[in-house]
Amino acid sequence: MPRSTPDLIKLATRAPGNLHKEATLRELKRIKQELIELQDRLYAENRRSVLVVLQGMDASGKDGLIRRVFSGINPQGVRVHSFKEPTKLELAHDFLWRVHQQVPPRGMLHVFNRSHYEDVLITRVAGLIPAEEAHRRFTAINAFEKLLQQAGTTVLKCYLHVSEEEQRKRLEERVTDAAKQWKYEAGDEEKARQWPAYRTVYEDVFEHCSPASCPWHIVPADQNWYKAYEVARLLRDALVAMNPQYPSNKTERPK
Repeated sequence: MPRSTPDLIKLATRAPGNLHKEATLRELKRIKQELIELQDRLYAENRRSVLVVLQGMDASGKDGLIRRVFSGINPQGVRVHSFKEPTKLELAHDFLWRVHQQVPPRGMLHVFNRSHYEDVLITRVAGLIPAEEAHRRFTAINAFEKLLQQAGTTVLKCYLHVSEEEQRKRLEERVTDAAKQWKYEAGDEEKARQWPAYRTVYEDVFEHCSPASCPWHIVPADQNWYKAYEVARLLRDALVAMNPQYPSNKTERPK
């Protein structure tokens, strides 16, 4: 099952040079209109669900992406969950216990702003678990995602690929920009220095947790407009492939 390991240093963090920003933004607007209808059909059908997993280095722009892509979609059918440091109760269970409680029920589209992958990423960089334990967790994660798919949940995993230089710039803005100072944390400088360490553990995740049925999509994230376009396009394509339908008058909607 393991695939060839992508080398993040060699992968683009910016849009292709032949792509024009204004034209792409117009296309993003059109895609968002498609998403509104597709999500409405998913909610009305009430048979399947979608889970969007967003991961990335600190300052890769997960919050802004969520605002850009999901604004305008019916909030009744969309939920966003951010996974913070585990509570005492959560630590008393297996690492997937708290995650399973947040997966989308039928008809819903859920977004994970960080996810179950934190338990094989930050835990390794911080030295909380050894590589052997992380690899055991890879097996559990693959089984967990397969279970979700078998239950009718489409899992879309996006890694927001920000360059080391762009990350440092954005972390510095948390000090100098009054509108971003609320994001500042005392450990931001250390996070910037840990970019190579996180790159290594992310590459390990991509190698071992990217089966053909549930692959990782590596999204260039240095430019917010292109990042939003790519994730919106991937989500639109996933929903089109699902092709949810409005129930007919003769079809009983599942309870």
